[in-house]
Amino acid sequence: MQPDSTVARAPAVKTRGLTHVALAVRDPQRSLEFYRTVLGVVPVYQQDDFVQAQTPGSWDVLVFERKPEAAGKVGGIAHFGFRLQRAADIDRAKAAVIAAGGSIRDSGSFVPGEPYLFCTDPDGYEVEIWFEHPTRIDPKRPRSKPAATPRKKTKRR
Repeated sequence: MQPDSTVARAPAVKTRGLTHVALAVRDPQRSLEFYRTVLGVVPVYQQDDFVQAQTPGSWDVLVFERKPEAAGKVGGIAHFGFRLQRAADIDRAKAAVIAAGGSIRDSGSFVPGEPYLFCTDPDGYEVEIWFEHPTRIDPKRPRSKPAATPRKKTKRR
């Protein structure tokens, strides 16, 4: 009997998943501005040749390292991607890529209701932005807690 490869196994160590990508870039500030415009990343640590940016509300980190000789060379990585929260945002993503100086290489739908786009950033890296319906192993969204009812102040005697 074959083991079920779709069942998650207990990891040796628990992580928050793949949380960062470090990119060799020509200009860390230019890269920061591209990803800030398209995805809303915020710089959390900066040096002259290095910027670490994070996507608000997530654990995602993009690192931009000044290495002009290696910028845009993908090696064994074909592309990296960002998963939209809403399929309806794909057109906004296209507009943001173009406004930020990127170019759209391809767009469409993998299946009905799951749009995607492939674009290039200013250094030539291929980036995918897509929507995918939740899978059975996606993290569960925390339920929002009802707002606390303010307590009446009472005078102490």
